[in-house]
Amino acid sequence: MPQRILVIEDNHDIAHLVELHLKDSCFEVELAADGRTGLELARNGAYDLIVLDIMLPELDGLEVCRQLRGAANQTPILMLTAKSAELDRVVGLELGADDYLTKPFSIRELLARVKAILRRAETTAKASTDRATDRIEISGLCIEPERREVSIEGKPVELTAREFDLLHYFASHPGRVFSREQLLNQVWGYGHDGYQHTVNSHINRLRKKIERDPADARYILTVWGVGYKFTGPQPGQG
Repeated sequence: MPQRILVIEDNHDIAHLVELHLKDSCFEVELAADGRTGLELARNGAYDLIVLDIMLPELDGLEVCRQLRGAANQTPILMLTAKSAELDRVVGLELGADDYLTKPFSIRELLARVKAILRRAETTAKASTDRATDRIEISGLCIEPERREVSIEGKPVELTAREFDLLHYFASHPGRVFSREQLLNQVWGYGHDGYQHTVNSHINRLRKKIERDPADARYILTVWGVGYKFTGPQPGQG
């Protein structure tokens, strides 16, 4: 069965160009030209991915993302943003978007991102099934992969889907140093020059949520000139 993608884009030419190339890659595609219609389709349809423009009539893309994540809809979201709209990209990621692509973009890169997100979603789903009972407890931090829940000293921590994936990957490899490129490949499912700042922004937000003092981190440590590592005992040792 082909994977289903919902494209929410009000620019007719862009929407149909994306639709054409996604269909050529054997995806099933549905289009929505405004945020309200797109939100309704996303709520009621079973999609494998949503390609979501930020600037939309009726309801903007950020609000669509906010409402979907607020309703615990975890369908992967690839946001389309204007090149200059850095704040929108940051807010979109904080709301739970899985990735973003700036306009103008090449169809080749769009397809690469789509396939990477879908590949990552499949891997995550399989890993959750295979390691459903692999609870990780390190220095007051508890990660429950089956329920995708995180707590610090017994207090729940709200993470986006990507933040959870990043934290779980770190905690599953304590003491190992990862470069930004390695994290892009392993957690996002792709590696592109110039996108290492995506890793930085996610780690900064993750630190704000799990560290007592983000400036003096005890879980996710910076290894200057190399990347990052997760500190603590081996998983399961408490």
